[in-house]
Amino acid sequence: MKYVILVYGNATTRQMWENMTEEQRLEGWKGHIAVREGLAASGELVLSEALADTSLTKRVTGTVVTDGPFAEVKEHLAGFYVVDCENIDRAIEHAGKLPESTFGLVEVRPVLDGM
Repeated sequence: MKYVILVYGNATTRQMWENMTEEQRLEGWKGHIAVREGLAASGELVLSEALADTSLTKRVTGTVVTDGPFAEVKEHLAGFYVVDCENIDRAIEHAGKLPESTFGLVEVRPVLDGM
């Protein structure tokens, strides 16, 4: 079954990231690299991408397009992994290895089949 692991960020984690040294940032990326490599090695990785800054976001409502970021949200989607795992517990196991899980900023959702 496919699951999407959603990785969020917020103003606090963004500030923490900006205040880190280059070495500290590299350590953060190493956490993601390890999860991605583990998923690839197990054959469970379908797709993984980091997303551009929310300032580049566009929201479409009917025929109206507005620029982001959108201040009414506390957290923004920073990236995602699509995984194909035996069950949700296995997807949660992978999600728990992500650095953002420490802050409660990772969500696991089943992907609907047939859509």
